[in-house]
Amino acid sequence: MLDRVREALFGTLQPWLEGALVLDLFAGSGALGIEALSRGARRVRFVERNANASACLEANVSALGLDDAVEVVRGDALARFSWGERPADIVFFDSPYPLLDELRSRRALFEALGELVRAKLAPEGVLVFHAPHRLVQPGEFDAGFTVRERVYGSNSLWYVQRDEAPTTANGTE
Repeated sequence: MLDRVREALFGTLQPWLEGALVLDLFAGSGALGIEALSRGARRVRFVERNANASACLEANVSALGLDDAVEVVRGDALARFSWGERPADIVFFDSPYPLLDELRSRRALFEALGELVRAKLAPEGVLVFHAPHRLVQPGEFDAGFTVRERVYGSNSLWYVQRDEAPTTANGTE
């Protein structure tokens, strides 16, 4: 994720960050979860399948002295057992773009996203899905969700909440 997109993302997430439990899926180097911690989140569960990326993530966590505030899971970000037991206030869903290219993996991705919002997102929480602009359409998300897109050049950030969740004062749309 580009720096300017990440900065915009965290500007919109400010109401959720203080004391948040964060689930960072497809975590890579851990940049999103680590930034969330630096901005007031309480704890992050990182999920990353790739061994090299997971090793980099663990090195970053150790170098920054964040071991007590994080849990690193080496596993499939689309698998429910990787998400943990506790509801997350913020879920980062920054999947590899190729998962959107093939119909079966795209379907699995949106099924997991729907299950995450229903089963693992705190009632007033938010899931942020990062995708290339115009590659995802609002109708692909499950009914019963409030979905808002913010566009930053060639990037789209989709903010997904349960319908009953109130919008924030800053109009995260």
